[in-house]
Amino acid sequence: MRPLTAAIAALVVVLAATRLPLSPTLHAAADATAGGPTAPITITWSDHILTLHHPEIPGGKVETWYLEAYCRPGSTDREWDQTTIGHRTELLSANASKTELRLRCTLSDGVVVDHTIRAVADGVTFDLSAHNPTGEPSLAHWAQPCIRVGAFTGTGADATDDKYAYLARSFVFQDADDAPDFMPTPGWATEARYTPGQVWCPEDVPRADINPRPLHPDAPHLGLIGCVSADDRWILATAWSPYQELFQGVIRCLHSDFRIGGLAPGERKAIKGKIYLVPNAMPALLERYREEFTAGVGSE
Repeated sequence: MRPLTAAIAALVVVLAATRLPLSPTLHAAADATAGGPTAPITITWSDHILTLHHPEIPGGKVETWYLEAYCRPGSTDREWDQTTIGHRTELLSANASKTELRLRCTLSDGVVVDHTIRAVADGVTFDLSAHNPTGEPSLAHWAQPCIRVGAFTGTGADATDDKYAYLARSFVFQDADDAPDFMPTPGWATEARYTPGQVWCPEDVPRADINPRPLHPDAPHLGLIGCVSADDRWILATAWSPYQELFQGVIRCLHSDFRIGGLAPGERKAIKGKIYLVPNAMPALLERYREEFTAGVGSE
């Protein structure tokens, strides 16, 4: 057994022995949960952290590193500092009710990405406009919103020293069906330039252009990644269109990383995304996802 494979096997044993909430119960319908939301979702942004606030969820909030990085292609087997493109983010506006804010990212190559972010009844929506006002092509191909789910899943640093305990409550749709596949999934990869972690790359995104973490051999069936709350009442999930990859990260985090695909001089592209915060009813979540996104494709 290879060392990293042995480490994953040991992780599974540890997860099985712990008292943390690691066996999520999924419900077929929303009325099977302990009630739906009775308070609105609000959002704030400061110091590169977008915070979703809701008093009924474990921890009362979910933080997202927004944004962690903008990235060049050719990233799968390259030092990370050669992949990232410098950027700065400024808050343009935020309404008094904390339900809408506007950000602007300016990349070091001159690209400007405007973000309109809104709190809605079932989560947070993102509407982006990426524009290259320069006379040179931009190699900005993808970017990383990093959602930190430790407290939400009951596996944060205050509950366990195990940074990867949250895997057992986290899921992707790896198989060609609508049943969520909880992590670590069959076929779990363990080798890459950087370890651990897991990347799922959609079929139409070049596998040379993704995160330099272990790449799962299977493309995802759906472009949706998420987790179940510590109290089994909630599902938190995220999707973007277009998207570059799904990623289980190394700081108790989950990613759907959005795709830009480069920008020609003067070119503008629209990108949309969502963080779902919904009662624990997977069929209802999938119905919403399919209404709002094409069937999980990563193309532009």
